[in-house]
Amino acid sequence: MLSKKILIFIVISIILNNCSFDRKTGIWSDGEREKARISELELKQKQILDIVKIYSSYSTYSEEISLQKPIKISKPKRNSSWKTIGLNDQNFLGNISLPTTDNIFLKKKIGKNKFSVSNIETSLLAYEKFIITTDDKGTIFKIDNFTGQIYWKKNIYKKIYKKINKDLILSIYKNNIYVADNVGFIYAISLNNGEIIWIKNHAIPLKSNIKIFNDKIYLIDQENKIFCLNTKDGTRVWSVLTINSFIKSQQLSSLAISKYGELFALNSSADIYKIDINSGETYWSYNTIGSLQPDATDFFESSKIVLTDNEIIFSAGFSMYSYDINTGEINWEKKVTSVGTPIIDGSNLFIVTKNGFFVIIDIKSGDIISSNNILKVLKKKKQNTRITGFVLGSGKIISTTLNGYLIISSATSGNVQSFRKIGSTIVSPPIVSDQKLFVITENSKIFGFN
Repeated sequence: MLSKKILIFIVISIILNNCSFDRKTGIWSDGEREKARISELELKQKQILDIVKIYSSYSTYSEEISLQKPIKISKPKRNSSWKTIGLNDQNFLGNISLPTTDNIFLKKKIGKNKFSVSNIETSLLAYEKFIITTDDKGTIFKIDNFTGQIYWKKNIYKKIYKKINKDLILSIYKNNIYVADNVGFIYAISLNNGEIIWIKNHAIPLKSNIKIFNDKIYLIDQENKIFCLNTKDGTRVWSVLTINSFIKSQQLSSLAISKYGELFALNSSADIYKIDINSGETYWSYNTIGSLQPDATDFFESSKIVLTDNEIIFSAGFSMYSYDINTGEINWEKKVTSVGTPIIDGSNLFIVTKNGFFVIIDIKSGDIISSNNILKVLKKKKQNTRITGFVLGSGKIISTTLNGYLIISSATSGNVQSFRKIGSTIVSPPIVSDQKLFVITENSKIFGFN
């Protein structure tokens, strides 16, 4: 195992020795500047990501706890669309109507899988009778959610970007699709026909989910700058520069907007902010790690922020947290983490850990009600995998695994009810729309279940 100091030395050496900047001319044209920036991005994808994998440290939760008290689940609500990562502004999923997943009605290969590195979180959205998704070349597709027919596809990237694995984050708002990517582009296209409305080169990779509220777009970039853009033309409204982290996280930072129009942000330095959505003024901020060591947030991982009327719920680092939404004071902390968006239903908090433990938590006290290792149902050699996402559908937790399984567990008992192999690496958390479940695999194949 490499020491942290050695790792940092290697990363710095790679960046300094391999960047293809021409320092002789003194003045570059815009095209030459962009080529140099893209060359640097290519090097980072090929080299720094591999080094991060070598040194990645992850503290796993591994305790099974029998059910401590009865679990009550609310009546499932029918969801007609999934227009943004996290479903809505609050990232509040709840118990969504999904009577069954027994039938595979859609199995469609969409796009190409050019790169070996899996996308951080492939955008998979549903709107009316359509699915909107992307591949790792940066092509956006609008397809029929039942037949898989492609209505249109759009790719904005020129030849100089072809060697970069594209991670596109999408959000649908007022009949447009808003896009942010790991190259540094932000753009808007028509949901109807895929035509470009506007495009901006931010020149720094974007690293968060997109939130849109009252015709304003909210994002966080790789340097931990939180900023607001106008949906009409992409012009900057305000920006807030927060504390940066040395090693750039390969995970998306999280944004959420309360029902009262307050912006909450969790960046890659483990800082959580409450911000005035109109001015960018910071109401309060706290560091969730609480360490004085400068490298404490290297390889930082977090879940999405979930908002209720009174609480902020999320996992960061090695813990699950509840904060007061008004004051920012901590309610409780529990040493367990969620791989996907935590799900709240009544007094219950449902999470699944990366290493496969389905955990039910009392949302008021933070006490664990039950914990079950759901990967135990797989054959031993298949248990060496991780969870990529989960959703609560009609009282059942449907979890997806990196090696292509759906595992269905009871939300009232915590026990696994069934599982099935559906394909190769699943790269997106499952979404539910109109009582249908959708997932996408690494080879750009979409599966639909009803």
